[in-house]
Amino acid sequence: MTISDKDACVMPSAADVPDDESLTSLFARATSIAVVGASPNPDRTSNQIAVWLMENTPYEIFLVNPRGGDEDILGHGFYDRLDSLPVIPDIVDVFRAPDHVPDVAVDAIKSGAGTLWLQLGIRHDPSALLARQAGMDVVQNHCIKVEYRRLAKRIEDARAIRA
Repeated sequence: MTISDKDACVMPSAADVPDDESLTSLFARATSIAVVGASPNPDRTSNQIAVWLMENTPYEIFLVNPRGGDEDILGHGFYDRLDSLPVIPDIVDVFRAPDHVPDVAVDAIKSGAGTLWLQLGIRHDPSALLARQAGMDVVQNHCIKVEYRRLAKRIEDARAIRA
């Protein structure tokens, strides 16, 4: 049995994520995160990360999945699209297959979001370029939870300075 390139998880590279100072600043100035592709199924990584963000960070979390229906995660309901959110999300955290990323990137740009974050295993260079050209920060193929936990003390310190 072989794994095709389509099924393989691409190793993260330094080019996929800003340096620690930029990431710290990105996290420190953010107040909201839209989790695109969040699942109401607690066995899904998108659900687990959304729950972790809700329980361990100061961000207002918005769940985006047109199939979410009347489901919720810890009392947070689902929105059909980014443009139906009541706020402009600072970070758009994407749990969608790469072939869906272009549409999400365009929606993120239209929404005025500041950062397009493609979760671990997800990268789409043309969408990343488009988002950067629109002035957005871009992270590809990295887990938002891992990066936040790794930089938590620096983020807290940066927030304290901003206050």
